[in-house]
Order: sequence, then structure tokens, then C-alpha cells
Amino acid sequence: MKSPFRKILTALLLQLLWLPALQAQDQGLIYGTLTTVDGKKYTGQLRWGKEEAYWSDIFNSSKTHNDNLDYLSRADMRELDRRYRRRHRNYGNYNFSRYDYTHTFACRFGDIRSLRITGSKRVELLLKNNTKIRLKGGSNDIGATVRVMDKELGELSIRWSRIDQVDFMKTPAKLEAKMGNPLWGTVETRKGKFTGIIQWDHDERLSNDILNGRSEDGRMKIPFKNIKSIKKHRWGSLVKLKSGREVYLTGTNDVEDGNRGIIVSHHLFGRVDIDWDEFRNVTFVDNPQSGLGYDSYKSPALLRGTVTTTDGRTISGQLIYDLDEKLPIELLDGKVGDLEHQIPFAIIKSITPKNYYSAEVELKSGQKIVLGDTQDVSERHTGIIVLAKGENKEYIPWKKVSKVNFE
Repeated sequence: MKSPFRKILTALLLQLLWLPALQAQDQGLIYGTLTTVDGKKYTGQLRWGKEEAYWSDIFNSSKTHNDNLDYLSRADMRELDRRYRRRHRNYGNYNFSRYDYTHTFACRFGDIRSLRITGSKRVELLLKNNTKIRLKGGSNDIGATVRVMDKELGELSIRWSRIDQVDFMKTPAKLEAKMGNPLWGTVETRKGKFTGIIQWDHDERLSNDILNGRSEDGRMKIPFKNIKSIKKHRWGSLVKLKSGREVYLTGTNDVEDGNRGIIVSHHLFGRVDIDWDEFRNVTFVDNPQSGLGYDSYKSPALLRGTVTTTDGRTISGQLIYDLDEKLPIELLDGKVGDLEHQIPFAIIKSITPKNYYSAEVELKSGQKIVLGDTQDVSERHTGIIVLAKGENKEYIPWKKVSKVNFE
């Protein structure tokens, strides 16, 4: 039996082990220096409009071209074009004058070193490995107003047209001034539970953000810092406050089926976007985490692995997945019913096509998910290029892929 002294000592040691984690609770919030077109600099917590606030949040845009097509032979391109025409005829939306196989670029803010604004809808993105990527439009991340929490001036909202460059850097363990604390908790769905950073209605992410709704006594605006849980109830939501009070709210997209979705992010499984139909309830924790810090997002190497073909061959080397993704920081998209997953290739162990519509994705954590309904995991996939040693290269159409193992 442990003596009272040993019990006290053990408790103190546990407190000391937890102390750094609590002190570093701000490490997952986006931080950096914004430089304006006339050279003014503002440093502090950053937020893209009313949305992206964490290093794990996704920056989206469209690539201006796809130079990976240079690896394909003329015969490969003719077959791709034939499949493209057939598929879009079936959907009734084919434009015979336009198909270039350019893709959307998506990575986490933690993977970016800097953004240089080059136009009203254009940006030059610099990754941590000094790779420059030119992007154009594609989402509201381009052209957004960027908010900066300057410790002396307070919160500033700077229009895109005023921004020259944004340089990202390690977030202090404890911010002197910030826009709110993280929202962290567990979301229960019809298909299971997900724990991590919570983004409510694709919008509210921080404790100072507001949940809007109408009760029988009138309109309410409740700060998320006061909310313990939200449960879907009848045609609205039952909101429980940390004080124990409960209110039933309806009448807005925050609390009804107009909700755009609840996103949960975690470094072990990536990000899952939960449709309102799948949502049951969410419970927030009192000592929230903010996710991994900026230095946890390492400089990316090239995506490498082994492709096993349907005729039993194995080809290893650098991989260009779906003629597009060639870095571990890029994201695989797929759905499970009304759950939309985005998974960094860095945490994927293998992908195994199951049929025309889906593939089994095994994560390095051991979790397996069958994803479907997107180009990354279905017959719409444009194939994999393997660059082996020397100048050896091979293009493998998706229909000939049996399994992909990543290093």
C-alpha cells in the first residue's frame, strides 16, 4: 500500500506533467506577421475572416496548371481524354472545348511558410521545404479579409487588397492577446464519436464566437465559452450551459437543419465534416486543446511508396497520386455516407480499391475506413505515376491498381 506521502508526491508529479500542456494550450492557433502593401507590419494571432483559426485548418485554392501530365505518353493522354468525355457525357455536363486536369490544392496552414499576394484572386504559396506553388481562386480563402490580434492595437481586419505578404511562425505557448480559446470536445454521430477541435457550422471555432438562435422568449446570442453541450432535439437544438441551465433554440442555421456541418479535426485522423443529418450531440471540455503547434508540421519530402497492380507486379518510388498529389502534406478526400473526410497522405499507411465507387484507407494509427464518392477513391481517379530510380517512370491507371502502400 502506498503511504500518504507517496500518494501526494505522485499527485504532484502528475500535475507537473500536465502543466506544460496547459501552458501551451495556444500553440495550435495560427500566428504570424502580416505585411501591408505600404510596408506596415502586424504580428499576432491570425484568422482568415470568421473561419480558419488553427494550424490544422485547411487552406484551399486551385492550381494554375498541372505539369504532371508531362510524364504521360500520347497514348495515355488519349485514353484519359476518352474516359473524360464518356464520363461527362453520362453526367450531361461535358464541355468539349475544356479539359485540362488541373486540380484543387489543399494543405493545412501549419504546412505553409508564407503567402505572397500577387493579385485579387492570386497568391504564391511557399511551403516549409521552399517549394513555391502559384494558386488562383478556388475558395473564399483567396480574397479573404485577414484578422490580426495585435497585442498593442487590438484586433485588426485587413482587406486582401491591402496585404502584401503573410509570414507564419511558431505560436507563443501563451498568447498575451487572442480572439478566444479553442473549442475542443466530442461529437456523437449515427456512425460513431469523434474527438478533437470543433468547428461549428463551418464557422464558429473559438470560445468568443456566438451561437445564434431563437427561444420562446426571443432571440439569443450565446458565447460558446458558456456552452457545455448542444443536442439536436426535434426541429432545433437543446443547448446546455456550463451553469447547468438549458435552453431550446430554433430559427437559425446554427441550431437547425440549415447548419452547414460540424467539423472535427485531430492529427491522428485528419478532419471529418459531419452533416446535420448525421449529427446527434456535442460536448465541449473545460480545458481545451488547440492541436499541434507550428513546429510539429515538418518540411515535406516527396510522397513515396509501392503500387501493387492487378496482375501482381510491384513498382516502388516517388508517387504522384491521381496525377496531382505528390507531397505527404496534401489531402485525400472521401465520404462515408454524410461524413466527409480529408486525410493528409502523411498519416495514410495504404489505400486498397474495393470497387468502382470506393477504396479502403488504412491509417498509420491502425484505423481502417472505406471511403467513396470522390475522385481520390473511385473510378473517376486519373491514375498514379511512379518515378523509380534513374529515369524510369510508369503510369498506372486506377483500374489496374490493386493496392498502394505509402512509406
